[in-house]
Amino acid sequence: MDVALSILGGLALLVLGGEFLVRGAVQLAERMGVSPLLIGLTLVGFGTSTPELVTSVQAALIGSSGIAVGNIVGSNIANILLILGLAALISPIAVPSGALKRDGVLVVATAALLALVGWTLALERWVGALFVAGLVAYIVYAWRQERVGGDGHTAAFEKAEAFEAVHAGVHQAGASAPKAGLAGVALSLAFALGGLALVVLGGGYLVEGAIALAQRFGISETVIGLTIVAVGTSMPEFVTSVVAAIRRQSDVALGNVLGSNIYNILGIGGLTALIAPTAVPPEIARFDNLVMLAVSGLLLAFAWTGLRIGRREGAALVLGYGLYVWAIWPT
Repeated sequence: MDVALSILGGLALLVLGGEFLVRGAVQLAERMGVSPLLIGLTLVGFGTSTPELVTSVQAALIGSSGIAVGNIVGSNIANILLILGLAALISPIAVPSGALKRDGVLVVATAALLALVGWTLALERWVGALFVAGLVAYIVYAWRQERVGGDGHTAAFEKAEAFEAVHAGVHQAGASAPKAGLAGVALSLAFALGGLALVVLGGGYLVEGAIALAQRFGISETVIGLTIVAVGTSMPEFVTSVVAAIRRQSDVALGNVLGSNIYNILGIGGLTALIAPTAVPPEIARFDNLVMLAVSGLLLAFAWTGLRIGRREGAALVLGYGLYVWAIWPT
């Protein structure tokens, strides 16, 4: 029971703290006069991935590389097979060709990059710096693309849009208060710092519970990281994508998943490596990284065929996730 409470309580604190952190940071930035587009691409886009970041960093700091890396890889696999599959079952997804060529290819490229690192290197600090530099370059590109307009929104923009559509009132306090009023700034800062504290606390509980669960039932930490931890920290993406699909905003659901996968590898993988360099477990390098790369390519293939991910493809994706968990779970 203690293990279950630690995992569930940790997940609850991660989700709640992540929302407080994003709301506070967004409102603080608005009061300081930062443009909404830049806020969306940075604070909202990366802030919604805070649960994955804190969990992976805390696991890496105590030497649990299976949870640290498994959380990143497992989240990307779950995003495509489980979350996008469920979204497509609810509402078939039409894929704009621009988003497909731009963001779908980048998702495959980043998955291939992490797979290559897993085969040949560890997540060392210089690798982390390279990943973070790649994310910065992508955000700059997305910012310029959104400013000039063009062939559809970027995944980074739609990731932020999906969050804002589900979590009403993210911008209200910042928009209705004086730009730099001391009381307003202090309140927004308190929200952000309080949210960060909850995320850190929740990440600690989740990692502690995951390790205890692995020890109690004789399941490797890597498997726990790839499944329970990964799905748990992906709950914000799950909620936003499913709600977007229910509202028939299927393109936003796709952008949310594509953006999350890019942020996960370049941002979370990069920052984890910078803060707490860690090895990629051999079992992940040999199998799970290749699964992540394969399902990223499969998503690209599904989308390319008629530029649509229908309910049949969605069912195949969800079934694929079930088969994946069956394959890695010990019998």
